[in-house]
Amino acid sequence: MGERVILHVDMNAFYASVEALFHPETAGKPMAVCGDPQNRRGVILAKNDLAKKAGVKTGEPIWEARSKCPGLILLPPHHDLYGEYCVKANEIYGRFTDLVEMAGVDESYLDVTGSAHLFGSGRDIADQIRQVVRQELGLTVSVGVSFCKVFAKLGSDYQKPDATTVISRENYREILYPLPVTDLMYVGRTTAGALRDMGVTTIGQLAELDETRLVSRLGKHGRSLFLYARGLEREPVQPAWDREDIKSVGNGITFRRDLISERDIRTGLRALSESVAYRLRKKAKKCLGVQVTIKDPAFKTIDRQVKLPCPCNSGKNIYDAALELIFRSWEKGKPIRLLTVTAINLVAEDENVLVSLFDNPARDPRLEALDRSVDRLKGKYGKGIIKPASLLNNDLGINS
Repeated sequence: MGERVILHVDMNAFYASVEALFHPETAGKPMAVCGDPQNRRGVILAKNDLAKKAGVKTGEPIWEARSKCPGLILLPPHHDLYGEYCVKANEIYGRFTDLVEMAGVDESYLDVTGSAHLFGSGRDIADQIRQVVRQELGLTVSVGVSFCKVFAKLGSDYQKPDATTVISRENYREILYPLPVTDLMYVGRTTAGALRDMGVTTIGQLAELDETRLVSRLGKHGRSLFLYARGLEREPVQPAWDREDIKSVGNGITFRRDLISERDIRTGLRALSESVAYRLRKKAKKCLGVQVTIKDPAFKTIDRQVKLPCPCNSGKNIYDAALELIFRSWEKGKPIRLLTVTAINLVAEDENVLVSLFDNPARDPRLEALDRSVDRLKGKYGKGIIKPASLLNNDLGINS
């Protein structure tokens, strides 16, 4: 088979574009999706083109965005809805190849090397995908076409919105090398600073650097950047069915106010533990350990974990283990800004795991049956249909 043909498909202004489908009154007006400022998540999550032209930036505080764009329409996020459209988009991609790797809720890699005899060149396939997504979902995507994943992603960013960019062996130096090095994957602020100290501000300048010098300054990361800049990266597109099994499932919350009392902690932990347990059951997994991450208002963070006597995916068992960890590890009355509960050391739900008879593991089949009944209700009527009574009317910013 000849050279690989890789596509990176990026959905344009995804959150804002999905919201616009359900809010036609925002047509022709600057609009942004944002978190709730009362929950300390008052930042811009996404914006449409008109808001972007007004200077609104993703991640900036709402007050700053409004100062730039006084007429800005703000909408709350609907992550379940975005997930639905993500699934629909990837189903469309799957019509062209079975090698589809989700890289995020709004972007995917496709290996279409073996699809040319059915659908044409990489550019042809990219243009067909753009057309189908627009017709069936009412959304637009930008697509990069190249011989490796890194260049395909740079291609999808090169022209927006609703465009196809081909980065080939013949043109990649002309198109990519003048770009800022920060456009390259995994070049964040720290790495950009180190490269700037080496006289590197563009991708082309990075490509000219000696590999040994990069590795001596940046270690293994330098080796990766050397390959990325020269188009030598050969990472395969990994569809979900071919990926390594998940190792953990976690959920964290920055609360509307700091947790102070034991009741606060119990309320926060209950929500997190139930969420983690529900996701474990959805993935047909159980955990053999629980980890808790605690952050105080000064952003000091600790991590603690405990081994469980037997595999579980019950919210109560995860909650009990997490609560014990906090009581052992955290000073009573010391405020907590953020909590994260993570189920670790996962095993398949039906896997037989040898446990010690002396641990006396508490596995209550009635509790498991109750969890399954609750899952069925949530699946039929939505996750908010049933919740622990302790979460009702709380002032911590916990909605479910």
